[in-house]
Amino acid sequence: MTIARSTARPMNTGAGRAGGGDTGGRTARGRVLVILHQEHSTPGRLGWWLRSAGYELDIRKPRFGDALPETLEGHAGAIIFGGPMSANDPDDFVKTEIDWIGVPLAERKPFLGVCLGAQMLAKKLGATVAPDPDGVVECGYYPIEVTETGRALGDWPCHFYQWHREGFTLPSGARHLAATPAYPNQAISYGPAALGVQFHPEITYVLVNRWTTAAAHRLANPGAKPRHEHFEGHHRHTSRVGAWLDRMMPMWLAGGLEAANAPCRADRGAADGDARLAAE
Repeated sequence: MTIARSTARPMNTGAGRAGGGDTGGRTARGRVLVILHQEHSTPGRLGWWLRSAGYELDIRKPRFGDALPETLEGHAGAIIFGGPMSANDPDDFVKTEIDWIGVPLAERKPFLGVCLGAQMLAKKLGATVAPDPDGVVECGYYPIEVTETGRALGDWPCHFYQWHREGFTLPSGARHLAATPAYPNQAISYGPAALGVQFHPEITYVLVNRWTTAAAHRLANPGAKPRHEHFEGHHRHTSRVGAWLDRMMPMWLAGGLEAANAPCRADRGAADGDARLAAE
């Protein structure tokens, strides 16, 4: 495996970026490597969660020349976020990132792939990444179905925000955690600490507005939700996604993805709205 080395950009701990590395004066619990793919991308709500828990963010963008570490010995974990590119693209940085995922897998360190990052993880594990044959996309909030294996990781919200047009087959050795009808592999885990999710738990109101504005053309694709439903869904489901992060993130950082059991249920206060959305 070749890890690109570059001095084109210094290591960035996220200071001055949304969701950056300021820990509010607390002693840092460790660094989490954050891999982003666009010049103005941020780790959103995941960045907020990590900072509030006392972690520093080591933000790197291989697409723009940042090197990736040869080991995660100095990091508590790593996250690869999404982007408009495909895990099948021939760009050097895409190949480098997929190859690099072998580092956390070999070291059994916490690794989280979000959307493109999940597709990269699946591809690294030998799966196929491809668009829906009928061109169906998921853009907006969609109900998910959690498997028995997924329920072993605790209580899940029944809707997550989606923004993707590709999915992946289930890799050999991976555990299937969640599904939607259009994209049956919504969440997978591998080993004690590798997690891949098609959906976007990092989404914030600002990001919903940014994505539906800058890439409004995506909303014309089959399966996409109308723009106003993105905001309605965010208002309805964001608190339950936050509660899921509060449960899942400590488990992930501790390498405990094979832990205890609890049911998936909708929040009682929004049960009627969830039932309506599930029937759409």
